[in-house]
Amino acid sequence: MDALTTRTHPSAAPARTAGTAVADRAGTTNGSLPVQHLDNPVRAYDWGSATHIPDLLGREPDGTPAAELWLGAHPGAPSRVAAGGHAGRTLDDLVRAEPHAVLGRRVADRFGPRLPFLLKLLAADRALSLQVHPRPHLARAGYHRETRAGLPAGHPQRSFHDDQHKPEMIVALSPFEALAGFRSPRSVLALLEGLDGVLVDAVRTALADRPSTTGVRAATEALVAARRSPSCADDVTAAVEAVTRRHHATGGAGATARADATVLALAEQHPGDPGALVSLLLNRVTLEPGEAMYVPAGEVHAYLSGFGVEVMAASDNVLRAGLTTKHVDAPALLECASFAPRPPARPATVVSGGESVVVTYRAPVEEFALTFADVVPDEPVPLAVDGPRVVLALDGDARLLTGSGELALRRGESCFVPDSAGPVTVDGAAHVVCAWVP
Repeated sequence: MDALTTRTHPSAAPARTAGTAVADRAGTTNGSLPVQHLDNPVRAYDWGSATHIPDLLGREPDGTPAAELWLGAHPGAPSRVAAGGHAGRTLDDLVRAEPHAVLGRRVADRFGPRLPFLLKLLAADRALSLQVHPRPHLARAGYHRETRAGLPAGHPQRSFHDDQHKPEMIVALSPFEALAGFRSPRSVLALLEGLDGVLVDAVRTALADRPSTTGVRAATEALVAARRSPSCADDVTAAVEAVTRRHHATGGAGATARADATVLALAEQHPGDPGALVSLLLNRVTLEPGEAMYVPAGEVHAYLSGFGVEVMAASDNVLRAGLTTKHVDAPALLECASFAPRPPARPATVVSGGESVVVTYRAPVEEFALTFADVVPDEPVPLAVDGPRVVLALDGDARLLTGSGELALRRGESCFVPDSAGPVTVDGAAHVVCAWVP
């Protein structure tokens, strides 16, 4: 599938009403908390862009790859309150100390004293790892297994950093390239025509013998297992050379052109890595600005390039099988992955408003939703009515109005809105994004 487009259709769950929000807040025992400006950590992974995130934050790029901006309470890199009486306090500490005022009874009763989502800005100049995120029971089992084995928190050989699943959703701010989910066996076999080599033959045999989920798994295992072979680099090189010959012969056009170009780009970034060939098994996706993709737990994927807003269940569990300098845990990936061929998933998308346009993206999970509001002066729009919310100004100058007052947000600034602050309305001339719990 070459591109995804957002569709307008009913939300995945009934909208909560302001009356419900008031009832939840009435049960709060710790009083009201103000809206908090946030100071958010930037993660400098090697695949990151040196410009996208600094430009949004109004900072001079220093050449360091600014890959992700984390906005949330994940203990691995929590946001901090930037000003006021709670200045310097981490958001996870604030959540634990006053869960009912911060989260509201609805969210605290469902998820406990923790913020269930993590919002990110993701800026990729190169491919991220070939990866999958575990489903709930596998996350719990993996986390406890590694803990019993004595691996401390943050250890580089650890795959399970917490006991949570990690479904996620990405909304593009620039053209965004990705791989997500498996192609049908028939489609993969068509892409292999004219190619040769040990690894290509292994994939072809697996899919021809079993053109089903079982064959897709066998083909993936063959490529992932190749990392352990002494001849891996030579076998990958031979397959990449076959792709190169075909790409040149077709003049970079035709049915295989995009798949070939993807293999060659990944092979250049990660020489000798069979993950470049796994890309032939996966759907190739392009998101234009405003388009979105949902990646459920168990979905094999790799983001290739682009700038986007990402929201996920608050977890840092990433099981990698290639295209990375980080820890590769192929057995865990194979255990947790779904091999059923299917197109990439689209979140439910609802568009509302007039001159001010509001777009809400809903995935079939409990932890998160995203609302983008492109507002014009004198036409304020409501955002989420209750629960914990993180708001980021993507452009312009916004004014957030809540029951506890108002707060100005300029481009690149963000804030945390606790449940006790009440419903949120945004005004001004700005483009903002709000992460919330449906």
